[in-house]
Amino acid sequence: MREALIRLLEPVVAGLDYELLELEVGQSGHRPLVRVFIDRRDGEHVTVDDCARVSHAVEAVLDAEDPIERAYQLEVSSPGFDRPLRTRAHFEAHCGREARIELKAPQEGRKRFRGMLKSVEDDRLVIEVDKREWRLPLAGIQKARLVPVD
Repeated sequence: MREALIRLLEPVVAGLDYELLELEVGQSGHRPLVRVFIDRRDGEHVTVDDCARVSHAVEAVLDAEDPIERAYQLEVSSPGFDRPLRTRAHFEAHCGREARIELKAPQEGRKRFRGMLKSVEDDRLVIEVDKREWRLPLAGIQKARLVPVD
């Protein structure tokens, strides 16, 4: 459902001149929760008004298209200090930063990685963890976030 919602909502968010950084689907009590992370294209900080503007547009599309069968809760948020990473461009822009990566399927028995983003080569993210470089398939990344700087 996550990927379908991203395809549905990404053009809506972009049409308002924001970037859809990430979308999470979960539960809030007994209702589905859709959490949308946005960023401004002009480099300014995301405000409460930005979130409200995107929330109204996203809610209108979700109500019209009805991809979620039950009543749901929608949250629109700024990226925060632990910025989510989803696209190749996100990973490329933050090379040299520390990140936490979770894979959909294990690689050499491991699903979670925390280390320095080194580069993106072809369809793989290169991350250094404990002085070892791992090449993780971009399509295999379930969740990725920057580690906040102290």
